[in-house]
Amino acid sequence: MTWDVALILSIDGLANGSVYLLAGLGLVLIFSVTRVVFVPFGDVAAFAALTLAAFEAGRLPPTIWLVLTLAVLAVLVEVIALLRRGEASRIPMAVLGWGVLPALPCLAAWALSAQSLPPVVQIIASVALVVPITPLIARIALQPIADASPLVLLMAALALHFLLSGLGLLFFGPEGSRTAPLTSQALTLGDGFSVSGQVILMIASAIVLSGLFFLAFERTVMGKALRATAVNRIGARLVGIRPARTALLAYGCASLLAGLIGVLISPVTTMYYDSGFIIGLKAFVAAIIGGLTSYPLTAIGALAVGLLESFASFWSGALKDVIVFSLLIPVLMLRSFMATHSEEETEEIDQ
Repeated sequence: MTWDVALILSIDGLANGSVYLLAGLGLVLIFSVTRVVFVPFGDVAAFAALTLAAFEAGRLPPTIWLVLTLAVLAVLVEVIALLRRGEASRIPMAVLGWGVLPALPCLAAWALSAQSLPPVVQIIASVALVVPITPLIARIALQPIADASPLVLLMAALALHFLLSGLGLLFFGPEGSRTAPLTSQALTLGDGFSVSGQVILMIASAIVLSGLFFLAFERTVMGKALRATAVNRIGARLVGIRPARTALLAYGCASLLAGLIGVLISPVTTMYYDSGFIIGLKAFVAAIIGGLTSYPLTAIGALAVGLLESFASFWSGALKDVIVFSLLIPVLMLRSFMATHSEEETEEIDQ
């Protein structure tokens, strides 16, 4: 391997790591607030990519029907819950929040799909269209079991992934799509070496969005409410923070990140209805490196996963995923050795 090849692989690894970084931040955000390992995160990213491809092809995005279907189910679940609690007076607000609001980006996409739109408008419409997906499926399947054990929540999230994959096949079909590059510019370095503008955009987007993520957590009331819920749900409830609302906010922010990931990755790889699963798994490896709690360690882990994947694809393209997922073994062993186990846990294991 020459230095030129190593440099090319490093740049590709940083670009891939940038995508896993954003996905890892979304996974950690959801888990820290709700204790849910949100397996379908990558599916939402894939739907955003396919939505943008539909806009570019001048077709009506099938995402509209997916969102409307989820909205109807969410309204039914919310109405039934309100009737059981004897709060029928809140039904109009439930219909507005879970039915009308998610339908607004669908109506906008319907109106815009038949027109020739600038790329920026297509991107905004694609991201806005997938943002309601995560909160809706959380309301349908996860909020009713919010107090269950993390294992039950993980099983539910895994079932949701297969459900979304089936819905993706139903609405989008088996064909893959790739969108046009977001930029055709390139940065030329020494000795004729150049870096595509798409790669630079991916890395820059990860840096900017991570910075905004940090500022939102440190400087805004919304971010402080999310942090409070992540640290102590009971304490947050005692000071007037409603965990259900912070969970909804976390799902919405993660859905926004997933939409941006889909837009960034769709010009460099062909996306299918089930392509998001592998993205979510590799982001999960990065999140595990961060212990599903630390955002800085998750960012470092994401870059490590991206670099390892890039160099592994050079050594053996068929085994690159095996090499990346094998990274979990030493990480889990190290965390197990470093973790402190109480005597009660030891006694339960012995029994």
